[in-house]
Amino acid sequence: MTDTSHRILVTGGTGYIGSHTVVDLLEAGHEVVIVDNLCNSKASVIDRIEQITGRRPDLVIADIGDRAALERIFARDPVSEVMHFAGLKAVGESLEEPLRYYENNVCGTVTLLKVMQAAGCKRMVFSSSATVYGATETVPIPENAPISPTNPYGWSKAIIEEILMDLARSDPEWNIALLRYFNPVGAHESGLIGEDPAGIPNNLMPFIAQTAVGRLERLTVYGDDYPTRDGTAERDYVHVVDLAHGHLAALGRLSSLRGATAINLGTGRGQTVNEMVAAFEKTCGVDVPRIMGPRRGGDVARSYADPSLAHRLLGWQAMFDVHRMCADAWRWQRANPEGFPPAPSSVAL
Repeated sequence: MTDTSHRILVTGGTGYIGSHTVVDLLEAGHEVVIVDNLCNSKASVIDRIEQITGRRPDLVIADIGDRAALERIFARDPVSEVMHFAGLKAVGESLEEPLRYYENNVCGTVTLLKVMQAAGCKRMVFSSSATVYGATETVPIPENAPISPTNPYGWSKAIIEEILMDLARSDPEWNIALLRYFNPVGAHESGLIGEDPAGIPNNLMPFIAQTAVGRLERLTVYGDDYPTRDGTAERDYVHVVDLAHGHLAALGRLSSLRGATAINLGTGRGQTVNEMVAAFEKTCGVDVPRIMGPRRGGDVARSYADPSLAHRLLGWQAMFDVHRMCADAWRWQRANPEGFPPAPSSVAL
């Protein structure tokens, strides 16, 4: 490593946001070790990361609840920071399986923190979510908005945030960025990595792209009676590469973030579901067949960020517009109509 590079543990690093952030970390000269149980990702992502960066991160196939596996990682070489993405993340599924979400997300994080504390590694960038705000009446949403999730997934993120804030209050040596990001979309401009959810997508953009490529018959729009411009839910869609840049910015400013600091990552603008579909069709020159369905439990009508704190503390702001998000997502989907290849790639430690 160079004098300015660090060895960073990235949990969930083969996932959608994690993999894009790993690309940024490697391109910035850092050493990266990924721990991922591959429950919603594929090890072949590592090959694609190497194609983009010319460097190959280490991959440990393990769960964050596996304390022994985590201890082996920290014992092998010092870890300077942890970027914590690992976690189950489907709102609807969390309503059906709340115990699974609390056990995986909350208990897994506690295990990770115990190992970090024992190793003297007290610097973390945590992948939180705007779902912690719930059905707030204030938009754009500032960081001091009430925390009131509407589903177990959101509550798992809120509970982890509280654990991290309690930990930082108990020990001033901790530096933690709680990045509450809104709706990640898009893909790396190379088309080599992108969003590849297992089963029917829970997020809008892969649902649109898989419908456009013919993998799915039609898009289901969940709810057309919200109090928005066209009745469909309004969200702050932010390019995944912008989010990756935000994680690097947080890493660079961790020393100045005393304790645990919550920071929104978003564009500060809302787009409805119908507007996003129309933007995709216009940008990509394809039709997206769709039907209207009922609202999903746990969804809110409007959610978009006040991102001013990220600009002030991190020097970060979103750069890519909706059309770039759509174009990059479509490039990825056309090149990979069935997602990442299933063949395993790296060897677990």
